[in-house]
Amino acid sequence: MLIPFNKPYLTGRELDYIREAVDMGKISGNGEFTRRCQEFFEQRYGFQKCLLTTSCTDALEMAAILLDLQPGDEVILPSFTFVSSANAFVLRGAKIVFVDSQADHPNLDVTHLERLITSKTKAIVVVHYGGLACDMDEIMAIANRHGIFVVEDAAQAIASTYQGKALGGIGHLGCFSFHETKNIQCGEGGMLAINHPDFVKRAEIIWEKGTNRAAFFRGEIDKYGWVDVGSSFLPSEVTAAFLWAQLENLNSIQHRRIQIWNDYHSFLTHQELPQLLDLNYLTLLQKAGEGLSFSVMSKDKMANAHLFYVLFESLEARTAFAQMLKDHRILSVFHYQSLHRSQVAQGLFPDQYQRQLPNSDKFSDCLLRLPLFFELGEMSKLIAAP
Repeated sequence: MLIPFNKPYLTGRELDYIREAVDMGKISGNGEFTRRCQEFFEQRYGFQKCLLTTSCTDALEMAAILLDLQPGDEVILPSFTFVSSANAFVLRGAKIVFVDSQADHPNLDVTHLERLITSKTKAIVVVHYGGLACDMDEIMAIANRHGIFVVEDAAQAIASTYQGKALGGIGHLGCFSFHETKNIQCGEGGMLAINHPDFVKRAEIIWEKGTNRAAFFRGEIDKYGWVDVGSSFLPSEVTAAFLWAQLENLNSIQHRRIQIWNDYHSFLTHQELPQLLDLNYLTLLQKAGEGLSFSVMSKDKMANAHLFYVLFESLEARTAFAQMLKDHRILSVFHYQSLHRSQVAQGLFPDQYQRQLPNSDKFSDCLLRLPLFFELGEMSKLIAAP
């Protein structure tokens, strides 16, 4: 039996709500299910304004437009992240300045931030890797001292918190993903959380192709037109209806994922016998050796069990272990390759390409993500089946 790395979870109501959206007679964006999803996040997490998007990439691109980036402006972000974190700002002409990861976690090392800020710095983009919070108090303090914006790439961080505050709601803007690999998913989808009042009105215009169409449909104006730059960032009601079925089950989905995450943790710390994960699979993990380390959670940085990774001492050790899992029909994946080492960075930002960011490179070479999805418990019982 193959154990996949990921299996998108379906609650059973997705098709019912999609049919309901079709029956309403409006399946283009910004309808009833869009409203439900946006209000869910605003009311549950206290985000000032939420706008569904077709992806987290689109949410990041909206953020870049809202910041009025000009060619030559600088944006600081971690090298160990997905390409969308950088692409959104490169498209506006910004120069990317990469910051290294912490020694013990892929999140950016806040102690390096201030020395990277110049008179051209417009924003810091923080990425909450695996749903575990960056040091937001210190980051916001630095940003406020220098008068720059903070964008939270919270793609992996739905339902994660920092000192009781929802991630994505601390910086000026927060960007979320509902890709099929995320805890809550609709195939492809995302959301922009607007936490600064000056951005709210313009964000809606950018979202609606640069028009004040949304205000027109609310009856606030008698006609709408082209008033700003923008694009078609909003998803269809079909996508929003699918997402609504997931949001209704957020608590149960989170409960299950945290169970699985804790069982990984318990096994690797030898605290108790896991109940959900097949012992044959766990025995393979044990063979990884004494040099293994793994992701952690804490009370002030409550992660959402988005992923579980193990960190090996070398690329060779990781490769060998991943192959051993594959031989047992278990799929694992490594994650990001350092962006400062990319072909694009070499061409556009050669000074960044030359920099030494050893922690980012370490996570690129040594980090391995293990299967973690809602139904892993049931699937893993069949590992020994032919």
